[in-house]
Amino acid sequence: MTRLKPIKIGNITIAEPVILAPMTGVTDTPFRKIVKRYGCGLTVSEMIASEAMIRETKQSLQKATWDPSEEPVSLQLAGCEPTRMAEAAKLNEDKGAAIIDINMGCPVKKVVNGYAGSSLMRDLPLAASLIEATVKAVKVPVTVKMRMGWCHDSLNAPELARIAEDLGAQMITVHGRTRNQMYRGSADWAFVRNVKEATNLPVIVNGDINALEDAHAALDQSGADGVMVGRGAYGKPWLLGQMIADLCHGETKDAPPLAEQLDVILEQYEDMMALYGERVGVNCARKHLGWYTKGLHGSAEFRNFVNTVESAEEVKQLLRDYYGRFIEAQRDAA
Repeated sequence: MTRLKPIKIGNITIAEPVILAPMTGVTDTPFRKIVKRYGCGLTVSEMIASEAMIRETKQSLQKATWDPSEEPVSLQLAGCEPTRMAEAAKLNEDKGAAIIDINMGCPVKKVVNGYAGSSLMRDLPLAASLIEATVKAVKVPVTVKMRMGWCHDSLNAPELARIAEDLGAQMITVHGRTRNQMYRGSADWAFVRNVKEATNLPVIVNGDINALEDAHAALDQSGADGVMVGRGAYGKPWLLGQMIADLCHGETKDAPPLAEQLDVILEQYEDMMALYGERVGVNCARKHLGWYTKGLHGSAEFRNFVNTVESAEEVKQLLRDYYGRFIEAQRDAA
């Protein structure tokens, strides 16, 4: 049975290495705060373009915020120009970021076409110069997130991991797909063992870890030091806490009752309105409502209707009414 042990990222100890993945448009401060409350070894910000960070665009500043409960927090940057990457890293160190994570894994065309994200795995000299510039610019630990490679003809993650270690990076996270796979097929957790064997750094396995059994299988196959959970946390911010209970302490932790889940949804919803404003917030929150309600009776019809509502107050009342039926039924059954 897998038992995770604390890991060191530079001078920072992560007692429970179950980490929330950075996901653009999903892992904002309202969501990360709740994940952290239920249990999470480390949260990572949404990916921020280094150029946008330097210009301090509204969106980059929103992404670069965090709740004090998350600390120490990792802030993820993407870029392709070493001096600009270094400048953005220093800005965020000055703002209090405890870790700077470099994105070399994002497969999205807009990022790749800008020669950032996973496109860097086609240009290891440029990737090395980005890592080197970032490490030299900050005193906090620098980590690197990557894929297996650009394609199956170029599975160079072990080589990039060795380069990163030599340049002073402190942790490697590997998503078990190539860039060309995007999110198709299944993550190859066994491949991550090649990266683990290539470096002395802590290695985190990522990709398709959606349940406890996935976490166990990913760790067994990869030999990794921890797991990073992404899409598995959609609508289940308590999942990482359940994994920590099992993987770190050998305990079982149930999902919260529906009444508590409703409170969580309403809290996250209100926080999103405060962060984005009502018009943008209502739109951004719709995907979360879909994930939270998935599997409940009548959820498809509820989602179809609530996604047409523009008023935040009306949405919250619809949530109370919808969940209220199930909560009342649970109480009657008890």
